[in-house]
Amino acid sequence: MSGDASVPTKLEELLANAKQSFREKFGGSEPEIAVSAPGRVNLIGEHTDYNDGFVLPMALPMVTIVVGSRTQDKQITIVTTALNADDPKHVEFSVPQQNKPLNPGSPRWANYVKGVIQHYSAGLNTGFKAVITSNVPLGGGLSSSASLEVAMYTFLQQITPDDGDLVAKALACQKAEHTFANMPCGIMDQFISVMGKQDHALLIDCRSLQANLVPLSDPNLVVLITNSNVRHTLTGSEYPTRRRQCEEAAKALGKASLREATAADLEAKKDQLDEVVYRRARHVIGEIARTVRAADALKEGNYQEFGKLMVESHNSLRDDYDVSCAELDELVELAMKVEGVYGSRMTGGGFGGCTVSLVEAGAVEKAIQQVKENYSGKASFYVTKPSDGASVLNL
Repeated sequence: MSGDASVPTKLEELLANAKQSFREKFGGSEPEIAVSAPGRVNLIGEHTDYNDGFVLPMALPMVTIVVGSRTQDKQITIVTTALNADDPKHVEFSVPQQNKPLNPGSPRWANYVKGVIQHYSAGLNTGFKAVITSNVPLGGGLSSSASLEVAMYTFLQQITPDDGDLVAKALACQKAEHTFANMPCGIMDQFISVMGKQDHALLIDCRSLQANLVPLSDPNLVVLITNSNVRHTLTGSEYPTRRRQCEEAAKALGKASLREATAADLEAKKDQLDEVVYRRARHVIGEIARTVRAADALKEGNYQEFGKLMVESHNSLRDDYDVSCAELDELVELAMKVEGVYGSRMTGGGFGGCTVSLVEAGAVEKAIQQVKENYSGKASFYVTKPSDGASVLNL
Protein backbone atom coordinates (compact mmCIF):
# COMPACT_ATOMS: atom_id res chain seq x y z
CA MET A 1 0.00 0.00 0.00
CA SER A 2 1.31 3.41 -0.85
CA GLY A 3 -0.08 6.81 -0.09
CA ASP A 4 0.48 9.51 2.50
CA ALA A 5 3.90 8.71 3.99
CA SER A 6 2.87 10.27 7.33
CA VAL A 7 0.23 7.56 7.84
CA PRO A 8 1.61 4.27 9.19
CA THR A 9 0.78 1.47 6.80
CA LYS A 10 1.52 -1.61 8.88
CA LEU A 11 -0.77 -2.81 11.65
CA GLU A 12 2.19 -3.32 14.03
CA GLU A 13 3.34 0.25 13.51
CA LEU A 14 -0.15 1.64 14.00
CA LEU A 15 -0.57 -0.40 17.20
CA ALA A 16 2.82 0.79 18.50
CA ASN A 17 1.75 4.40 17.85
CA ALA A 18 -1.55 3.83 19.68
CA LYS A 19 0.23 2.34 22.71
CA GLN A 20 2.72 5.21 22.77
CA SER A 21 -0.11 7.77 22.64
CA PHE A 22 -1.88 5.91 25.48
CA ARG A 23 1.25 6.06 27.65
CA GLU A 24 1.65 9.79 26.94
CA LYS A 25 -2.00 10.64 27.66
CA PHE A 26 -2.46 8.44 30.72
CA GLY A 27 0.63 8.89 32.85
CA GLY A 28 2.81 6.14 31.48
CA SER A 29 0.32 3.30 32.10
CA GLU A 30 0.03 0.45 29.59
CA PRO A 31 -3.25 -0.42 27.85
CA GLU A 32 -4.80 -3.82 28.68
CA ILE A 33 -6.97 -4.17 25.58
CA ALA A 34 -6.32 -3.62 21.87
CA VAL A 35 -8.76 -4.17 19.01
CA SER A 36 -9.00 -3.25 15.35
CA ALA A 37 -11.70 -2.94 12.71
CA PRO A 38 -11.17 -2.28 9.00
CA GLY A 39 -12.40 0.25 6.52
CA ARG A 40 -13.90 -1.14 3.35
CA VAL A 41 -14.08 -0.62 -0.35
CA ASN A 42 -17.23 -1.50 -2.22
CA LEU A 43 -16.37 -3.29 -5.46
CA ILE A 44 -19.88 -2.85 -6.87
CA GLY A 45 -23.39 -2.21 -5.58
CA GLU A 46 -23.54 1.51 -4.78
CA HIS A 47 -26.54 3.18 -3.12
CA THR A 48 -28.29 -0.20 -3.15
CA ASP A 49 -27.98 -1.10 0.53
CA TYR A 50 -30.69 1.25 1.78
CA ASN A 51 -32.90 -0.08 -1.01
CA ASP A 52 -32.74 -3.67 0.35
CA GLY A 53 -30.42 -4.64 -2.52
CA PHE A 54 -27.10 -6.42 -2.90
CA VAL A 55 -23.62 -5.03 -2.28
CA LEU A 56 -20.18 -6.55 -2.86
CA PRO A 57 -17.62 -4.96 -0.52
CA MET A 58 -14.30 -6.21 0.83
CA ALA A 59 -12.54 -5.29 4.06
CA LEU A 60 -9.32 -3.32 3.69
CA PRO A 61 -5.93 -3.62 5.35
CA MET A 62 -6.48 -0.05 6.64
CA VAL A 63 -7.95 -0.13 10.15
CA THR A 64 -9.02 1.81 13.20
CA ILE A 65 -7.34 0.63 16.41
CA VAL A 66 -8.65 1.23 19.91
CA VAL A 67 -6.36 0.56 22.88
CA GLY A 68 -7.41 1.07 26.47
CA SER A 69 -8.03 -0.14 30.00
CA ARG A 70 -10.91 -0.42 32.45
CA THR A 71 -11.06 2.16 35.25
CA GLN A 72 -12.33 1.80 38.81
CA ASP A 73 -14.96 4.51 38.37
CA LYS A 74 -17.82 5.20 35.97
CA GLN A 75 -15.90 7.76 33.91
CA ILE A 76 -15.05 7.28 30.23
CA THR A 77 -12.08 9.16 28.77
CA ILE A 78 -11.34 8.87 25.04
CA VAL A 79 -8.59 10.48 22.98
CA THR A 80 -8.30 10.45 19.19
CA THR A 81 -4.98 10.87 17.38
CA ALA A 82 -6.70 11.74 14.07
CA LEU A 83 -5.32 15.07 12.88
CA ASN A 84 -8.40 15.73 10.75
CA ALA A 85 -10.86 15.14 13.59
CA ASP A 86 -12.54 18.24 14.97
CA ASP A 87 -11.42 19.62 18.34
CA PRO A 88 -11.29 18.82 21.16
CA LYS A 89 -9.50 15.52 20.55
CA HIS A 90 -10.09 14.45 24.15
CA VAL A 91 -13.55 13.78 25.65
CA GLU A 92 -14.78 12.72 29.08
CA PHE A 93 -18.26 11.62 30.10
CA SER A 94 -19.98 9.21 32.47
CA VAL A 95 -21.09 5.67 31.67
CA PRO A 96 -24.71 6.00 30.44
CA GLN A 97 -27.49 5.15 32.92
CA GLN A 98 -31.11 4.37 32.14
CA ASN A 99 -32.19 7.82 33.32
CA LYS A 100 -29.03 9.54 32.01
CA PRO A 101 -28.40 8.45 28.41
CA LEU A 102 -25.61 9.87 26.27
CA ASN A 103 -26.49 12.53 23.71
CA PRO A 104 -24.74 13.66 20.54
CA GLY A 105 -22.93 16.98 20.60
CA SER A 106 -19.49 18.38 19.96
CA PRO A 107 -16.88 17.23 18.89
CA ARG A 108 -18.44 15.37 15.95
CA TRP A 109 -15.94 12.48 15.95
CA ALA A 110 -17.01 11.53 19.49
CA ASN A 111 -20.64 11.08 18.40
CA TYR A 112 -19.78 7.83 16.59
CA VAL A 113 -18.17 6.53 19.78
CA LYS A 114 -20.94 7.74 22.10
CA GLY A 115 -23.58 6.21 19.83
CA VAL A 116 -21.94 2.78 20.02
CA ILE A 117 -21.60 3.02 23.83
CA GLN A 118 -25.24 4.08 24.16
CA HIS A 119 -26.50 1.25 21.94
CA TYR A 120 -24.17 -1.46 23.27
CA SER A 121 -26.52 -4.34 24.07
CA ALA A 122 -24.66 -5.73 27.09
CA GLY A 123 -24.34 -2.32 28.76
CA LEU A 124 -21.29 -1.16 30.65
CA ASN A 125 -20.63 -1.76 34.32
CA THR A 126 -17.41 0.22 34.52
CA GLY A 127 -15.62 3.18 32.97
CA PHE A 128 -12.56 3.04 30.75
CA LYS A 129 -9.84 5.14 29.17
CA ALA A 130 -8.91 4.65 25.53
CA VAL A 131 -6.95 6.01 22.58
CA ILE A 132 -8.22 5.75 19.01
CA THR A 133 -5.86 5.76 16.04
CA SER A 134 -6.55 4.97 12.40
CA ASN A 135 -5.03 4.81 8.95
CA VAL A 136 -8.39 4.75 7.15
CA PRO A 137 -8.52 8.03 5.17
CA LEU A 138 -11.20 10.37 6.56
CA GLY A 139 -13.87 11.47 4.09
CA GLY A 140 -12.46 9.24 1.35
CA GLY A 141 -15.48 6.96 1.04
CA LEU A 142 -13.59 4.03 2.61
CA SER A 143 -15.82 3.98 5.66
CA SER A 144 -13.66 5.44 8.39
CA SER A 145 -16.87 5.97 10.41
CA ALA A 146 -17.97 2.30 10.38
CA SER A 147 -14.38 1.28 11.11
CA LEU A 148 -14.46 3.52 14.20
CA GLU A 149 -17.89 2.27 15.32
CA VAL A 150 -17.01 -1.41 14.91
CA ALA A 151 -13.64 -0.98 16.61
CA MET A 152 -15.32 0.70 19.58
CA TYR A 153 -17.98 -2.04 19.79
CA THR A 154 -15.24 -4.71 19.69
CA PHE A 155 -13.45 -2.85 22.50
CA LEU A 156 -16.64 -2.80 24.61
CA GLN A 157 -17.03 -6.56 24.06
CA GLN A 158 -13.71 -7.03 25.88
CA ILE A 159 -14.93 -4.97 28.85
CA THR A 160 -18.45 -6.37 29.20
CA PRO A 161 -18.95 -9.36 26.86
CA ASP A 162 -22.19 -9.55 24.86
CA ASP A 163 -23.72 -12.66 23.26
CA GLY A 164 -21.36 -12.49 20.26
CA ASP A 165 -24.13 -12.08 17.64
CA LEU A 166 -22.31 -10.56 14.63
CA VAL A 167 -25.43 -9.28 12.84
CA ALA A 168 -26.65 -7.58 16.03
CA LYS A 169 -23.20 -5.99 16.38
CA ALA A 170 -23.36 -4.53 12.86
CA LEU A 171 -26.93 -3.30 13.43
CA ALA A 172 -26.01 -1.60 16.73
CA CYS A 173 -23.15 0.23 15.00
CA GLN A 174 -25.48 1.28 12.17
CA LYS A 175 -28.01 2.53 14.75
CA ALA A 176 -25.23 4.59 16.36
CA GLU A 177 -24.56 6.31 13.03
CA HIS A 178 -28.27 6.95 12.43
CA THR A 179 -29.02 8.37 15.87
CA PHE A 180 -25.77 10.06 16.92
CA ALA A 181 -24.14 11.09 13.63
CA ASN A 182 -27.48 11.77 11.93
CA MET A 183 -26.46 9.78 8.87
CA PRO A 184 -29.15 7.40 7.53
CA CYS A 185 -26.63 4.88 6.13
CA GLY A 186 -27.43 1.37 4.96
CA ILE A 187 -25.98 -1.71 6.65
CA MET A 188 -23.07 -2.48 4.28
CA ASP A 189 -20.23 -0.57 5.96
CA GLN A 190 -20.74 -1.97 9.44
CA PHE A 191 -21.47 -5.46 8.13
CA ILE A 192 -18.23 -5.82 6.17
CA SER A 193 -16.16 -4.26 8.96
CA VAL A 194 -17.52 -6.93 11.33
CA MET A 195 -17.51 -9.90 8.93
CA GLY A 196 -14.77 -9.31 6.37
CA LYS A 197 -12.56 -12.28 5.52
CA GLN A 198 -9.08 -12.37 4.04
CA ASP A 199 -8.98 -13.22 0.31
CA HIS A 200 -12.75 -12.80 -0.05
CA ALA A 201 -15.29 -10.19 -1.02
CA LEU A 202 -18.67 -10.47 0.68
CA LEU A 203 -21.95 -10.51 -1.26
CA ILE A 204 -24.42 -9.06 1.23
CA ASP A 205 -28.17 -9.29 0.79
CA CYS A 206 -29.29 -6.16 2.61
CA ARG A 207 -32.89 -7.41 2.84
CA SER A 208 -32.25 -10.79 4.49
CA LEU A 209 -28.88 -9.75 6.00
CA GLN A 210 -27.39 -12.96 4.65
CA ALA A 211 -23.83 -12.81 3.40
CA ASN A 212 -21.92 -15.12 1.07
CA LEU A 213 -18.16 -15.14 0.70
CA VAL A 214 -16.88 -14.67 -2.85
CA PRO A 215 -13.23 -15.76 -3.31
CA LEU A 216 -10.89 -13.02 -4.48
CA SER A 217 -7.49 -14.60 -3.93
CA ASP A 218 -5.94 -14.66 -7.41
CA PRO A 219 -2.30 -13.59 -6.84
CA ASN A 220 -2.28 -11.93 -10.28
CA LEU A 221 -5.03 -9.54 -9.25
CA VAL A 222 -5.01 -6.43 -7.08
CA VAL A 223 -7.63 -3.91 -6.08
CA LEU A 224 -6.27 -0.42 -6.67
CA ILE A 225 -7.94 2.37 -4.73
CA THR A 226 -7.23 5.88 -5.98
CA ASN A 227 -8.14 8.73 -3.65
CA SER A 228 -9.12 11.85 -5.58
CA ASN A 229 -8.35 13.85 -2.42
CA VAL A 230 -11.52 15.78 -3.05
CA ARG A 231 -13.14 15.41 0.35
CA HIS A 232 -16.85 14.86 0.58
CA THR A 233 -19.09 15.49 3.55
CA LEU A 234 -22.42 13.77 3.13
CA THR A 235 -24.08 15.58 5.98
CA GLY A 236 -25.69 17.93 3.44
CA SER A 237 -29.04 17.11 1.86
CA GLU A 238 -27.76 14.91 -0.99
CA TYR A 239 -27.88 11.54 0.75
CA PRO A 240 -31.25 11.93 2.53
CA THR A 241 -32.74 13.41 -0.67
CA ARG A 242 -31.73 10.39 -2.73
CA ARG A 243 -33.03 8.07 -0.08
CA ARG A 244 -36.40 9.87 -0.19
CA GLN A 245 -36.46 9.72 -4.00
CA CYS A 246 -35.92 5.96 -3.90
CA GLU A 247 -38.73 5.55 -1.36
CA GLU A 248 -40.98 7.69 -3.54
CA ALA A 249 -40.20 5.53 -6.58
CA ALA A 250 -40.86 2.27 -4.68
CA LYS A 251 -44.18 3.61 -3.43
CA ALA A 252 -45.23 4.68 -6.93
CA LEU A 253 -44.38 1.16 -8.17
CA GLY A 254 -46.37 -0.39 -5.33
CA LYS A 255 -43.29 -2.09 -3.90
CA ALA A 256 -41.89 -2.30 -0.37
CA SER A 257 -38.48 -1.30 -1.76
CA LEU A 258 -36.74 -0.98 -5.13
CA ARG A 259 -35.30 -4.47 -4.51
CA GLU A 260 -38.78 -5.81 -5.38
CA ALA A 261 -38.94 -3.92 -8.67
CA THR A 262 -37.76 -4.91 -12.15
CA ALA A 263 -36.68 -2.70 -15.04
CA ALA A 264 -40.01 -3.61 -16.72
CA ASP A 265 -41.98 -2.42 -13.65
CA LEU A 266 -40.15 0.90 -13.81
CA GLU A 267 -40.70 1.41 -17.55
CA ALA A 268 -44.42 0.66 -17.16
CA LYS A 269 -44.78 3.53 -14.66
CA LYS A 270 -42.30 5.93 -16.26
CA ASP A 271 -44.95 8.48 -17.24
CA GLN A 272 -46.21 8.69 -13.66
CA LEU A 273 -42.79 9.41 -12.17
CA ASP A 274 -40.87 12.64 -11.87
CA GLU A 275 -37.94 12.46 -14.32
CA VAL A 276 -35.29 12.67 -11.56
CA VAL A 277 -37.03 10.04 -9.42
CA TYR A 278 -37.23 7.77 -12.47
CA ARG A 279 -33.46 8.09 -13.06
CA ARG A 280 -32.69 7.39 -9.40
CA ALA A 281 -34.78 4.22 -9.53
CA ARG A 282 -33.25 3.17 -12.86
CA HIS A 283 -29.81 3.30 -11.26
CA VAL A 284 -30.79 1.28 -8.20
CA ILE A 285 -32.70 -1.43 -10.07
CA GLY A 286 -29.89 -1.78 -12.62
CA GLU A 287 -27.18 -1.74 -9.95
CA ILE A 288 -28.81 -4.51 -7.91
CA ALA A 289 -28.87 -6.74 -11.01
CA ARG A 290 -25.29 -5.77 -11.92
CA THR A 291 -24.03 -6.68 -8.46
CA VAL A 292 -25.44 -10.22 -8.59
CA ARG A 293 -23.95 -10.68 -12.08
CA ALA A 294 -20.61 -9.29 -10.89
CA ALA A 295 -20.43 -11.74 -7.97
CA ASP A 296 -21.03 -14.62 -10.42
CA ALA A 297 -18.35 -13.27 -12.78
CA LEU A 298 -15.85 -13.11 -9.91
CA LYS A 299 -16.61 -16.69 -8.85
CA GLU A 300 -16.00 -17.79 -12.44
CA GLY A 301 -12.76 -15.80 -12.72
CA ASN A 302 -14.30 -13.76 -15.54
CA TYR A 303 -12.51 -10.50 -14.76
CA GLN A 304 -13.36 -8.91 -18.14
CA GLU A 305 -17.07 -9.23 -17.38
CA PHE A 306 -16.57 -7.97 -13.84
CA GLY A 307 -14.66 -4.95 -15.16
CA LYS A 308 -17.35 -4.17 -17.73
CA LEU A 309 -19.98 -4.16 -14.97
CA MET A 310 -17.82 -1.82 -12.86
CA VAL A 311 -17.71 0.73 -15.69
CA GLU A 312 -21.48 0.40 -16.26
CA SER A 313 -21.95 1.02 -12.54
CA HIS A 314 -19.85 4.18 -12.68
CA ASN A 315 -21.72 5.53 -15.70
CA SER A 316 -25.04 4.93 -13.97
CA LEU A 317 -23.86 6.64 -10.78
CA ARG A 318 -22.66 9.57 -12.90
CA ASP A 319 -25.67 9.92 -15.21
CA ASP A 320 -28.69 8.58 -13.30
CA TYR A 321 -27.76 9.01 -9.65
CA ASP A 322 -25.75 12.23 -10.04
CA VAL A 323 -23.25 11.42 -7.29
CA SER A 324 -20.00 11.45 -9.25
CA CYS A 325 -17.87 14.53 -9.89
CA ALA A 326 -15.39 15.67 -12.53
CA GLU A 327 -12.39 14.34 -10.59
CA LEU A 328 -13.83 10.84 -10.19
CA ASP A 329 -14.87 10.71 -13.85
CA GLU A 330 -11.36 11.76 -14.82
CA LEU A 331 -9.74 9.05 -12.65
CA VAL A 332 -11.95 6.31 -14.13
CA GLU A 333 -11.23 7.50 -17.67
CA LEU A 334 -7.46 7.54 -17.03
CA ALA A 335 -7.46 4.07 -15.46
CA MET A 336 -9.42 2.55 -18.33
CA LYS A 337 -6.77 3.68 -20.82
CA VAL A 338 -4.23 1.31 -19.24
CA GLU A 339 -3.88 -2.23 -20.53
CA GLY A 340 -4.39 -4.66 -17.67
CA VAL A 341 -7.07 -2.57 -15.94
CA TYR A 342 -10.26 -4.67 -16.12
CA GLY A 343 -12.60 -2.07 -14.72
CA SER A 344 -12.84 1.09 -12.64
CA ARG A 345 -15.60 3.04 -10.90
CA MET A 346 -16.28 5.57 -8.20
CA THR A 347 -16.88 3.92 -4.85
CA GLY A 348 -18.55 5.12 -1.67
CA GLY A 349 -21.23 7.77 -1.33
CA GLY A 350 -19.85 9.99 -4.06
CA PHE A 351 -19.09 13.72 -4.44
CA GLY A 352 -15.38 12.99 -4.23
CA GLY A 353 -13.53 10.29 -2.39
CA CYS A 354 -12.11 7.29 -4.19
CA THR A 355 -12.27 5.14 -7.27
CA VAL A 356 -11.75 1.37 -7.17
CA SER A 357 -10.13 -0.52 -10.03
CA LEU A 358 -9.62 -4.24 -10.64
CA VAL A 359 -6.12 -4.53 -12.07
CA GLU A 360 -3.67 -7.19 -13.16
CA ALA A 361 -0.83 -7.13 -10.61
CA GLY A 362 1.68 -6.49 -13.39
CA ALA A 363 -0.16 -3.38 -14.59
CA VAL A 364 -0.65 -1.62 -11.28
CA GLU A 365 2.46 0.58 -11.46
CA LYS A 366 1.52 1.61 -14.98
CA ALA A 367 -2.00 2.54 -13.79
CA ILE A 368 -0.58 4.61 -10.93
CA GLN A 369 1.87 6.34 -13.27
CA GLN A 370 -0.90 7.17 -15.73
CA VAL A 371 -2.86 8.96 -13.01
CA LYS A 372 0.19 10.70 -11.52
CA GLU A 373 1.11 12.15 -14.92
CA ASN A 374 -2.36 13.13 -16.14
CA TYR A 375 -4.76 13.71 -13.23
CA SER A 376 -5.62 17.36 -12.72
CA GLY A 377 -5.45 16.98 -8.93
CA LYS A 378 -3.09 15.13 -6.58
CA ALA A 379 -4.12 11.53 -5.96
CA SER A 380 -3.11 8.99 -3.30
CA PHE A 381 -2.95 5.28 -4.07
CA TYR A 382 -3.66 2.16 -2.04
CA VAL A 383 -2.79 -1.23 -3.50
CA THR A 384 -4.96 -3.62 -1.53
CA LYS A 385 -6.15 -7.18 -1.09
CA PRO A 386 -9.28 -8.35 0.79
CA SER A 387 -8.59 -8.48 4.54
CA ASP A 388 -10.17 -9.75 7.75
CA GLY A 389 -12.90 -8.01 9.72
CA ALA A 390 -12.76 -6.80 13.32
CA SER A 391 -10.38 -8.59 15.67
CA VAL A 392 -8.78 -8.50 19.10
CA LEU A 393 -5.05 -7.75 18.93
CA ASN A 394 -2.30 -9.21 21.09
CA LEU A 395 -0.50 -6.64 23.22
